[in-house]
Amino acid sequence: MNLPLQPLRTKTKILSSPLQQIHAIKWNIRLRELSKPGQYQQAITLYRQMLRFGATPNAFTFPFILKSSAALSLPVSGAQIHCHVIKSGCQSEPFVQTALITMYCKCWSPDTAYKLFDESPKSWELTVCYNALISGYVQDSQFSNGLLLFREMRSRGVAFNAVTVLGLVPGCTVPTHLKLGMSLHCSSLKCGLNSDLGVANCFLTMYVRCGSFELARKLFDEIPMKGLITWNAMISGCAQNGLGTEVLDLYRDMELSGMQPDAVTFVGVLSSCANLGAQKVGIEVEEKIKRYGLGFNRFLKNALINMYARCGNLTRAQAIFDEMPEKNLVSWTAIISGYGMHGHGEIAVELFDEMIKAGIQPDRTVFVSVLSACSHAGLTKKGIDYFDSMETGYGLKPGSEHYSCIVDLLGRAGRLQEAHKLIESMPMEPDGPVWGALLGACKIHRNVKLAELAFTKVVNLEPTNIGYYVLLSNIYTMAGDLEGVMRIRVMMRERGLKKDPGYSYVEYKGTTHLFVAGDRKHPQIKNIYTMLAELEELVKEDSGLLKEERNDQAIAGVHSERLAIAFALLNSDEDLGKDILVIKNLRICGDCHVFIKSVSKILDHKFVIRDATRFHHFKGGECSCKDYW
Repeated sequence: MNLPLQPLRTKTKILSSPLQQIHAIKWNIRLRELSKPGQYQQAITLYRQMLRFGATPNAFTFPFILKSSAALSLPVSGAQIHCHVIKSGCQSEPFVQTALITMYCKCWSPDTAYKLFDESPKSWELTVCYNALISGYVQDSQFSNGLLLFREMRSRGVAFNAVTVLGLVPGCTVPTHLKLGMSLHCSSLKCGLNSDLGVANCFLTMYVRCGSFELARKLFDEIPMKGLITWNAMISGCAQNGLGTEVLDLYRDMELSGMQPDAVTFVGVLSSCANLGAQKVGIEVEEKIKRYGLGFNRFLKNALINMYARCGNLTRAQAIFDEMPEKNLVSWTAIISGYGMHGHGEIAVELFDEMIKAGIQPDRTVFVSVLSACSHAGLTKKGIDYFDSMETGYGLKPGSEHYSCIVDLLGRAGRLQEAHKLIESMPMEPDGPVWGALLGACKIHRNVKLAELAFTKVVNLEPTNIGYYVLLSNIYTMAGDLEGVMRIRVMMRERGLKKDPGYSYVEYKGTTHLFVAGDRKHPQIKNIYTMLAELEELVKEDSGLLKEERNDQAIAGVHSERLAIAFALLNSDEDLGKDILVIKNLRICGDCHVFIKSVSKILDHKFVIRDATRFHHFKGGECSCKDYW
């Protein structure tokens, strides 16, 4: 509890006697020692003791105590100390003035700090004051004000330094800021800041956040002595933007350089392993986590649960979850989401109920996971009950992402009109994913009329999302409406839209192999096509093979998941293991779904396909999704 500071009665900043001066010096020395990380609260307590003992603070006291107040984000204490500064007559002291400005900035009051700066006499600490103000505005999500101050600083001829850059550049976080960030980078180079590793790391992070990985990589390669922060900035940035292959390449280079990774590194690498299905690399990372003594790090445990679940190994994911002495909401969300993706909705529901009994308060994210699990498993009533309980039971207003899950849930169950009415009754404007969920449901149940309505809505919201055009085209194809198919193709051509290329990953000996539709570049491509031809020969008499995707496949070439499976079977040995896992970027088509079911039956082999929406476990001619995806 923060008790009020004692009132300061003196109005003189000059102590009345040498003895008092010596007394104050002793307090100041102790305050300086305590104004360090981890001891800020002790510094506040000591300052209170100083006032109770009748010692008078001076211009050397206030910077230390203001620093501690700022570090603890205590605006009330900071304001009280400001009053003490005024009463002591120290407000014109440069160091005190700078400390006050910094304190207000760190206590989320940059406007108050600027007012103080604007009213104070300008002195040689202008750079320090501007730095504090710029950093304060950026941290308070007022990047434009921080930028205006920087321009004012430059127009007045005030020199800027590395601290200025470190305070301003983190505000450049979106692609539209890229040109501005490049301009700031040029200015810093002209001022000779190119040798400052902190500045280089800051611009590296900026380029990654702004989506310019070419410039980020160029800067990364130019940094002669890369520190741990440098490696982590590049690895984390690539991981957050889905560049999994680049992350694993960087991780290998980092190890070769002799730099020891930390928890931040491993989180980025595990995230990429999850996206790529690179379980073998993930296993190696888990071993290193234990070797480096990071086995009890909760962030890493959660990342491991997510990695194993997304790589198809729910058994190991569950084991790590069970081993955790303390599970937080992220832990529960990861395991619930994992079971949901694999189609084990019943288990996901049991885990959610167990989480509630454990006293964990759910948030909006975990509700998306459990609602999605209910949708994939066909647990319609359970999903609706959870949706209704969000606001009534937990005070959480459902967002558009939750409505999207319920529309998908109702749509998959064939309750299309009910799903449509729910969309029309939403308290917020329906977004693209909501109408897209209805459009996807119309494909399952071949409802052309409602599909056309959903398509009209969704393309107005997301006119460049190629997936919706493909969905309606497939619906027309199934309905035998060739004129409708042509209309969609003409519309796509007029809008300059092209179907996203399908690609699939499969891991072999710790390396992920990428295949695109109609691939001809892989070193083993001749043998792969030979293997694929043999497989197709085995299943060509299967009357269940769907024909709806034949036209697209003839144009795009053999679908990527078939090539990945052929490669895996061609190289099948103890390294691949019994199950073959393929990661696909798009939703698996009906033709390939039936093909893989047939292959799993003929070869008595298990195949696991993770497509854009869920996992499919093929075994003995059946799929875990029960043709319900």
